Amino acid sequence: MTLKAQITEDMKTAMRAKDSTRLGTIRLLQAAIKQREVDERIELNDADVIAVIEKMLKQRRDSITAYESASRADLADIEKAEVVVLQTYLPKQLTDDEVAALLEQVVADTEAVDMKDMGKVMAAIKPLVAGKADMAKISGLIKSRLA
Repeated sequence: MTLKAQITEDMKTAMRAKDSTRLGTIRLLQAAIKQREVDERIELNDADVIAVIEKMLKQRRDSITAYESASRADLADIEKAEVVVLQTYLPKQLTDDEVAALLEQVVADTEAVDMKDMGKVMAAIKPLVAGKADMAKISGLIKSRLA
């Protein structure tokens, strides 16, 4: 079953269960997927759907930070609930040790030595960790490794 089909089935299940939080989040996700398909005139595959989910997660995390700094815990809680639902569609996340080992391998393969090589390392590691790790975290690890 494709990821899009799984999302549709989960929406039906949420409707039957009257789970409004999950249903609303899934509908937002489906709208984002459909928007990208219409804009680009393509049918999204699982990797593309994961990219849409990652973008939505980044937006939610940014919103949580903004809401918490504005003392709006009520809005931050809504965003946190959406993050939990969206994360269920991502593949199993890599552990810190797996990320570190992968980073060392990529640094060795690209022969990176300093910050000028960060772009090469990011380009090489991104397809390997897509959907499995937070790219902001990866970026920080690369900076500390190459500094």
